[in-house]
Amino acid sequence: MLCYLTTPKHMGFYWSFLTVLLLLGITAPCALGFGFVGATAARSKILLFSLFGRAYISIVRGVPDIAFFMFFVIALDQFLEWSRHKIFCPDWSEPIRQGNDFVVCQAAKLPLSSAPQWIHETYGFALAVFTFAIVFGAFSANVLFGAMRAVPYAQQETAYAYGMTSSQVFWRITVPQMWVYALPGLGNLWMVLIKATPLLFLLGVEDIVYWARELGGSKTARFTDYPHPDWRMWYFLALLVFYLMFTKVSEVVLDRLMKRLTHGQATAAGEAQRRAEV
Repeated sequence: MLCYLTTPKHMGFYWSFLTVLLLLGITAPCALGFGFVGATAARSKILLFSLFGRAYISIVRGVPDIAFFMFFVIALDQFLEWSRHKIFCPDWSEPIRQGNDFVVCQAAKLPLSSAPQWIHETYGFALAVFTFAIVFGAFSANVLFGAMRAVPYAQQETAYAYGMTSSQVFWRITVPQMWVYALPGLGNLWMVLIKATPLLFLLGVEDIVYWARELGGSKTARFTDYPHPDWRMWYFLALLVFYLMFTKVSEVVLDRLMKRLTHGQATAAGEAQRRAEV
């Protein structure tokens, strides 16, 4: 059993856990950045920015995640190859769309067929991260938009009375105060993001779901080192334990962060802390 669990293919399975953690570590701040831009645009007094922010929030939130993931990755990949095709192969005479096939010259391929395997994997992972950030950025934009509106207007009026400009009020009053209102929604969104990581499997990234299915199933031509019966239940049980432990740690961290942010704040959570201290 020890030999079986230490095969090179199992090492790939163990490294795939780091792939999931890396996805979360990159996607979370990127999605928060997209969300902040979208929420700021949605509440802008400039009509064009406001329409852009509200459209971004509504369109992405209104499309099922799987459908958006499958469409956006393919569309983005083909757009990049089409752009490179126009630059590197201007003399190409054949149509790019040939029935159901999307055909570009070899120089326009992303990545190039001669590129090493790690470049192919990095490219696929980068597309996945960008897609995750777009989708969950829309959800975080909705959360941040509501949090910005939840900041007591009396505080903003006081800032205006002291001579602050709209920009100063936004950055010094609204933004620092909004996090206490946004954290519960962002915490829930973080949990949803954790549970959405198996979508990497649908995007062609060899994540933990991919390896659990392949290593746990009956051996195919690719996995002939140690033939065994169908053990997928045990592999997916390991994934279940991993996700439960990770979400539990996240709950503890978020709870402590919430207590720190609400300390002394005029909110229900802050009032509960004040009463507990008394």
